[in-house]
Amino acid sequence: MTHSIALIGTGLMGGPMARRLLGAGMPLKVWNRDAGKSAPLAALGAAVCATPAEAVAGAGHVITMLTDGGAVGEALFERGVASAMGPGATLIDMSSIKPSEARAHAERLAETGIAHLDAPVSGGTRGAEAGTLAIMVGGDAAVFEAALSVFAPMGRATRVGPTGAGQLSKLANQAIVAIAIGAVAEATLLVREGGGDLAAFRSALAGGFADSTILQQHGRRMQEMDFAPGGRSSVQLKDLDNVLAEAGLIGVTLPLVQAVRDRYVRMIETHDGGDLDHSALFLDLLALNGRDA
Repeated sequence: MTHSIALIGTGLMGGPMARRLLGAGMPLKVWNRDAGKSAPLAALGAAVCATPAEAVAGAGHVITMLTDGGAVGEALFERGVASAMGPGATLIDMSSIKPSEARAHAERLAETGIAHLDAPVSGGTRGAEAGTLAIMVGGDAAVFEAALSVFAPMGRATRVGPTGAGQLSKLANQAIVAIAIGAVAEATLLVREGGGDLAAFRSALAGGFADSTILQQHGRRMQEMDFAPGGRSSVQLKDLDNVLAEAGLIGVTLPLVQAVRDRYVRMIETHDGGDLDHSALFLDLLALNGRDA
């Protein structure tokens, strides 16, 4: 077993994560369904592979950064990733999937001697590019400790409990993010329509109790109507659906999550907004109030 790393999924988030690993001098093999997204990494030293099985062969740690649990399961058990990984290797799933899916994947991998960490991230593309992602990790403590050097170039990793706990924490994170985006949208509209200076408003709140990254970054996006995707609305909606599904299993009601989830559905359907940044929830608020962009 070598100490090389494989990364499956080099899209919006996986691409900059791969660049961080390469920048730290780590030997890296990559694969992406759309080969055009992984090809530029070759110039940085990555071995670009034709199949996911080829990418993971001999790797000590395999990172998956894919769209959802179905895509992760397909890569692992239908495209040959699990069978190509050797006993003693560790699968680090940094995708955002259901906790139940993470636990099921871990159980199947354990049968062949492969360790598993569910390690979803928060911080968006900016965090991925800067290596400042918040990484929430579920899994065995010893396996987590052995993977710290892999996580380090990408951000700050914290073990939050056993398998599935990372995904549960990410769902909680996404609930906070979505509700906060809704709150920032309403505050932005209130100040804008009342004649206030939006940039000055955000500056005035900086450092105060209501300040946040969402206020500063997404408030500016709403002011400038710049919804080029950092975190896609379709992914935000998928995560909110997963939050509500997990809440149902636990037996709790989350009314704010339900309300903002329904608004994302309406925004995506009305504005063809699945590929817009999740701050585009502001568009739904404008439409609700009969206001122009």
